Amino acid sequence: MARGDEEFAEFVRVSSARLTHAAFLLTGDRHQAEDAAQTAFTRTYAAWSRVRHKDAYGYARTVLVNHVIDGWRRPIREYATEAMPEQQDRLDVDQAVTQRAWLTAVLKTLTDRERAVVVLRHFFDLPEADVARELGVSLGTVKSTNSRALAKLRVEADPEDTLIGGSGR
Repeated sequence: MARGDEEFAEFVRVSSARLTHAAFLLTGDRHQAEDAAQTAFTRTYAAWSRVRHKDAYGYARTVLVNHVIDGWRRPIREYATEAMPEQQDRLDVDQAVTQRAWLTAVLKTLTDRERAVVVLRHFFDLPEADVARELGVSLGTVKSTNSRALAKLRVEADPEDTLIGGSGR
């Protein structure tokens, strides 16, 4: 294996979980998140010689966000059927799963742009200027969108059933 390939393999090993989790927060779907993360890694590998000594994770994150946003712009090609998808047996749901389900449900109440701003701003802890640059919008748009999204999240937050100071049941 070439040195660049070894470096890329290590990069994927170190950043895969976080990038996939971010994709999940953006999409709300585990399979779409895995596909989006894979696309981000594929495109990052293609540019590896240019980005490996710079901010490779930032590059992969930008590719991920752009890929997810592109998916939002495409028309939906799924059609409802009468057949129910297979259900997995869920024997024991612990607190982490409950919290993840709550977070996913609450993020789904946001618009695509609001969700992208919240994930980039608060999950990735990016400054507002970086969020604006990644999404291709003005700084004011990021600020107002973030404020509106957080207000929606506060309305959705049940003090007894949240990550924000509640018991999480």
